Amino acid sequence: MNLPKTDQKRLVIIGGGFAGVSLAKKLKDLDMQIVLIDKHNYHTFQPLLYQVSTSGLEPDSIAYPIRKVLKRLNNFHFRLAKVSKIEPTQQKVITNIGELNYDYLVIATGTKTNFFGNKELESNSMPMKNVPQALNIRSLMLQNFEKADDSESLEERKALLNFCIVGGGPTGVELSGALAELKNNVFPKDYKHLNIDEMEIHLFEGAGRVLPPMSDHASKKATQFLKELGVEIHLETLVSQYDGETVTLNDGTTMKCKNLVWAAGVTGASVPGLDGKTLVDKLNRFRVDRYNRVEGYPNIFAIGDIAYMETEDYQRGHPQVAQPAIQQGEHLADNLFRILKGQDLKPFSYNDKGTMATVGRNKAVVDLNRMKFSGFLAWFVWMFVHLMALVGFRNRVVVFFNWAYNYINYDKAARLIVRPFHSKKIE
Repeated sequence: MNLPKTDQKRLVIIGGGFAGVSLAKKLKDLDMQIVLIDKHNYHTFQPLLYQVSTSGLEPDSIAYPIRKVLKRLNNFHFRLAKVSKIEPTQQKVITNIGELNYDYLVIATGTKTNFFGNKELESNSMPMKNVPQALNIRSLMLQNFEKADDSESLEERKALLNFCIVGGGPTGVELSGALAELKNNVFPKDYKHLNIDEMEIHLFEGAGRVLPPMSDHASKKATQFLKELGVEIHLETLVSQYDGETVTLNDGTTMKCKNLVWAAGVTGASVPGLDGKTLVDKLNRFRVDRYNRVEGYPNIFAIGDIAYMETEDYQRGHPQVAQPAIQQGEHLADNLFRILKGQDLKPFSYNDKGTMATVGRNKAVVDLNRMKFSGFLAWFVWMFVHLMALVGFRNRVVVFFNWAYNYINYDKAARLIVRPFHSKKIE
């Protein structure tokens, strides 16, 4: 890997998600050569991926070039590459475009979809962890509607118009609500000769309620909102098999479906090379101390979803959402300055700012410490928080006008099959 020679120490960051970008943005005056590696040249605002999947937004509204985000950094370099291995004894990172030595290494690789070892589900269902996958879902949905509009078989139409969402967390709930709004407000106008009642939306959750990480109030209100929109909720139900056409549940029940989105969990996107004892079994996250140092490696750090830090308040690690990643990135930046100054490091302490999920127009739930509220106010708070969290002024303006247009016209304008879906094997 070709980089300018320097007398400075080199900091390598693997991953341009919330954690990696939040860290890098705070390093403007750091006396190091900073290298960020990612397999995409853009940062993705993942909480709004479901709106790309359901034609509410175009991908460039929620993605932003990494080089542009970090253009004000001194001694900064970006490399578009995939990391295959870390060699800690030689302080080296191995990528598909060459090797790179480091003095300090930060692993911020986030998570990947967890299929729990089910290869059939992995091969045939649709994940939604990045922009290409979200576009796949959008294309598949619209292609199946076009096929249904041309089909004379009721059985075939129902399979084409049957949407199964596996996982009742925030992603599954938000995606189900967005699909229901398409069914209620948009598709009847686009497909006037189709019986839209043939479209069904099924949400499957293995736990006893939707939104398991949130409060009972949030769960009950989300359930109410989803049912009002026409979503069929299946609790304590697992999908055991899916061959691309038939969904098989844990009780043996089957249904025909050609649109199955897997949102049932994530696992750490770890990089091989470190001692296996540093990985937490099943979670696939690196064990770190209160300073985000990977156990056994004083010059290697892990932040965000890939980091597993046990504290008194979070004995099973911090939640794998944006806020812990952002806060850990910013905190580690401060500690890197302290390292160069020879000062003691400060331990990380997470400030929980609450959780929220939207179900649809004027329908959302918010857990803000002891405050629990829902409905229009929660929906407005959700919109404001997500709008302000977007990277780039242009993206905020574009998303705001898209939301305003959608709200006034009950419409979603991005119903384009730009890249027809052929295979889901796109990373």
